[in-house]
Amino acid sequence: MFLRRPVMEIEGWSPDNRIKKESWRTVLTLAYQNLGVVYGELSTSPLYVYRSTFAEDIQHSESNEEIYGVLSFVFWTLTLIPLLKYVFLVLRADDNGEGGTFALYSLLCRHARVSTLPNGQLADEDLYECKREVISSANQDLGLGLSLRSTLEKHRLLQKMLLALALIGTCMVIGDGVLTPAISVFSAVSGLELVVSKHHHQYIEVPVACIIVFLFYLQHYGTHRIGFLFAPVVIAWLFCISAIGVYNIFHWNPHVYQALSPYYMYKFLKKTRRGGWMSLGGILLCITGSEAMFADLGHFSQMSIKIAFTFVVYPSLILAYMGQAAYLSKHHIIESGYHIGFYEPVPEKLRWPVLAIAILAAVVGSQAIITGTFSIIKQCSALGYFPRVRIIHTSSKNCGQIYIPEINWILMLLCLAVTIGFRDTKHISNASGLAVITVMLVTTCLMSLVIVLCWHRSFFLALCFILFFGSIEALYFSASLIKFLDGAWVPVALSFIFLVIMYVWHYGTLRKYEFDVQNKVPINWLLSLGPNLGIVRVRGIGLIHTELVSGVPAIFSHFLTNLPAFHQVLVFLCVKYVPVPHVRPEERFLVGRIGPKDYRVYRCIARYGYRDIQMDDVMFEDDLVSSIAEFILSEGSECNGGLVDVDNEEKMTVIGTTSTYSKGIRMCEDNDDLSEEASTTKLTEISSPEVPRKRVRFLRPESPQINADARTELQELTEAREAGMAFILGHCYVKAKTGSSLIKRIVINTCYDFLRRNSRGPAYALCFPRASTLEVGMVYHV
Repeated sequence: MFLRRPVMEIEGWSPDNRIKKESWRTVLTLAYQNLGVVYGELSTSPLYVYRSTFAEDIQHSESNEEIYGVLSFVFWTLTLIPLLKYVFLVLRADDNGEGGTFALYSLLCRHARVSTLPNGQLADEDLYECKREVISSANQDLGLGLSLRSTLEKHRLLQKMLLALALIGTCMVIGDGVLTPAISVFSAVSGLELVVSKHHHQYIEVPVACIIVFLFYLQHYGTHRIGFLFAPVVIAWLFCISAIGVYNIFHWNPHVYQALSPYYMYKFLKKTRRGGWMSLGGILLCITGSEAMFADLGHFSQMSIKIAFTFVVYPSLILAYMGQAAYLSKHHIIESGYHIGFYEPVPEKLRWPVLAIAILAAVVGSQAIITGTFSIIKQCSALGYFPRVRIIHTSSKNCGQIYIPEINWILMLLCLAVTIGFRDTKHISNASGLAVITVMLVTTCLMSLVIVLCWHRSFFLALCFILFFGSIEALYFSASLIKFLDGAWVPVALSFIFLVIMYVWHYGTLRKYEFDVQNKVPINWLLSLGPNLGIVRVRGIGLIHTELVSGVPAIFSHFLTNLPAFHQVLVFLCVKYVPVPHVRPEERFLVGRIGPKDYRVYRCIARYGYRDIQMDDVMFEDDLVSSIAEFILSEGSECNGGLVDVDNEEKMTVIGTTSTYSKGIRMCEDNDDLSEEASTTKLTEISSPEVPRKRVRFLRPESPQINADARTELQELTEAREAGMAFILGHCYVKAKTGSSLIKRIVINTCYDFLRRNSRGPAYALCFPRASTLEVGMVYHV
């Protein structure tokens, strides 16, 4: 039965919703929330900065030149990097509201054709996210930017180097996800050293390990269940360290503010020389967590993040560091005999409460980077740069709150190994410093390209940006790299492992896709199939999954060789991700026809952004069938502006998902409530044979009369959907072809095969009913 009814507007996700002007109440609410999610790691940095800086490279002397110089470095580093670079510049380079290293790479891929995704189409450039940026920059003079873009597009080597740069930054963020929980929790419980004897210090890592295990155990509950504690904890922590800082400033040294002068940095380096330069690796830790402001941009807004940092986090941190410096300027020999730490300047009566708040704050800071690691893994997996893993969405309201069990337990084991292996903050801080500054250097390099290619600013401005911030970060990078043997090798080793995994998976995926393209079946072969060859058509819809966006996959011919029959309605489905954070619901599907109309063979390409959530199986099936019905109706219309020519082989029509965007046709079944539609709208019925099975109906808005061919085709589609849907999946075994080099055989036959066997299948394939799924095995010699 085919029903016609007025359309009821349903508001789905749209980028326009993010552009609406936010009220101050909303901005302040978001600013309150991001204190617990974004700034947990940055706000706990006073726990270990001075301790790491004065670990061994420099000594605290009576002249106070060292402590004043360190305070001056901390002040200007916090001012130039988090405040100036990130808050005022980098946050503006959002990818339609999303941030992070991969978001910058995605932004560059849309302004210059440097993406290595194998199944990209020209139709993807017509997405709303891409067209809006093209229109906004159409009348601007690119100048040297045009030359730079053409150079990047011509040279494949430069494209690979750009991808490698983005992956290195991503891997370092993952490495930071291992190190941050260790150093944060270790530094928080270091206050126990003041109340236990020296020979009992070796037992401190036991409670640290227990807290770390408990922290990772909490992840499966989801951020939204434990998140209500985050903002109050961070606010209490910031109030605590700023209040203690103010107390120490007025009680011990009210003139400590003079050390904020850059002159003290000069005096510090002049006196300490090489030792001072090496100690910059500890000073660097004062900005750890700054990248989270950009990485977590998708959950909040630019204004809320700016307000929270500028008016709350930044002044609190400055007061905390000034207070510690004021205390240490009057205490040159620590009575406890231990290294300079966070808890010495804390009044003795407040140490236990501060210790409790510090442990909670360390847990919050660790939670932020762990959640960020989950988000990065999801982005990489969606774009084909990381093996598929199980992704659990822990919140129905916030798509960014996810949990990945495999990654969570791997991070926990690595974090415990680092904690038990080093057993102090010195080596862990060296490792964390190198990871942090590497990510910032990558961001600086990518931002310089964004300034030219995306913002269309002058090349001179981009050069000034990379020289100014790059030189500062290069200084810290050199100081961190010199401690390679003292712990800084850890993030390099971790990043190398993850980089190899990403490269092997991406390389194997590309080779597999190239094999599909080279061995796809010609359309003429499909047209030659018929009863004279023993091929029969059975009732129902056959859904064949393929990575190809054009042509007939070889897996289909392999299927017919073993089973000479296919369904009355055949759909070649390609589910792919495009380098944008979100695809609007009205642009979800590209639908086309393969062969003549009477063959009833269609191609459907479902497009998702790297932060989109795929629908469940029932909703996806309904939207898929509805999109084909909408294509049938729109195909014969005179004004069809949604047609896109793909490879001159078939024409595709842009169709929206009717479950979230109801301007098109919608499918329903007998158990759906149609009383409202039937009582208020005119019904047009397409009858089908009365058989005892589930009935399927289509609902659509008022439209011109349906022609006879479209009515017949819709009737066949209805009958096929009522008969059921079968899912045909290819189970491919990828092997290196004969004559391949030894390295290629190792990469494909061993490494990629191991990753493929231990990774999960596509998310949509896991949702298909197992009783209706048929797997077809095939060996790919790449």
